[in-house]
Amino acid sequence: MKRQKTVEAGTLRTQEDAYREAFTRFIDGTDEKTTTHAYLRDVLQQLPARQVLLDVGPADGTTTRHLAPYFERTVCIEPSEPMRRALALACPQAEVVGEPVLEARIDAQADLALLSHVLYYVPRAQWVATVSRIMEWSAPGGLLLVLLQNPDEACMRMVQHFTGVRFDLRELADELAALPPGLISGIELDTVPACYRSGDLNETVAVADFHLAVPGAPTPRREAIEAYVRQHLRDGQGGYVMRHDQHVLRLQRARPGSKR
Repeated sequence: MKRQKTVEAGTLRTQEDAYREAFTRFIDGTDEKTTTHAYLRDVLQQLPARQVLLDVGPADGTTTRHLAPYFERTVCIEPSEPMRRALALACPQAEVVGEPVLEARIDAQADLALLSHVLYYVPRAQWVATVSRIMEWSAPGGLLLVLLQNPDEACMRMVQHFTGVRFDLRELADELAALPPGLISGIELDTVPACYRSGDLNETVAVADFHLAVPGAPTPRREAIEAYVRQHLRDGQGGYVMRHDQHVLRLQRARPGSKR
C-alpha cells in the first residue's frame, strides 16, 4: 500500500527510513509492478489519443516513468515533498503540482488519468469529490483508472482485521453511477492479479506493518502482527504468501451530448 508522508504515531509512521525500507521489501517481493504495467500497456493500446498523462499521487514515479514515453505531456499531482524529489529523478520531464487534488489547479485535458493506491489516504467522504475533480481534468472520451487492492484478498482482509477499515471500489462505483449524467459515460471494474512472497518472517512482518499504516487507525503491536502472519500467511513450504489483487475502476469521461 502506498502512503503519503504525513506523520503518524507508530514505528513506520514516524521513521522515513523504515518506511522506505519496508516499501522496498514489499516491491521486491511482489509481482505487482509487472502485472500492473502489463495491464496498463493493454489500456494504452485502446486509447484514441495519447497527448496528456495525468498521474495523481505518483509517489516515486516508477509507473509514471513507465507510462510517460507514450504521451506528449505528463502532469503529476504529488503533495509529498520527498516523493516530488524522487519523482524528479525518475521522470524529469513531468510537470509537477504540489497541492492536493481538491486544491490543485490543472491546465490540462488528460487522455489517461491514473489514481493508483491513493484513496487509502483520502477521507472516505471525499472519494466522490476527488474522483469527480480528476474527471473534470480528463479530455472528452478520456479514461481515469482508479486502483485499490481487492478488499476480499489476504492483504486487505488483514488490514480490516487490525483496523476495522474496508476499502472497496465497488461502493465508489455505485456512488459514481448515481451522479447526474454529463461527467462519466462509462464505469467498469477490472481485476489485476498481484502476489507478495517471502521466505523470511521478519521481512513479511515488516511488510504487513507497512500495509497496516492506515491514517487514523491504531498501530498494532508487532507481536500481534507476527502471530497473524504465522497463522494466516504461511505458504506450506516454509515461506509466506500474501495475495493482494488490485481492483481497477475504469471511468470514461463523457463526450458532449453523450448519455451514460
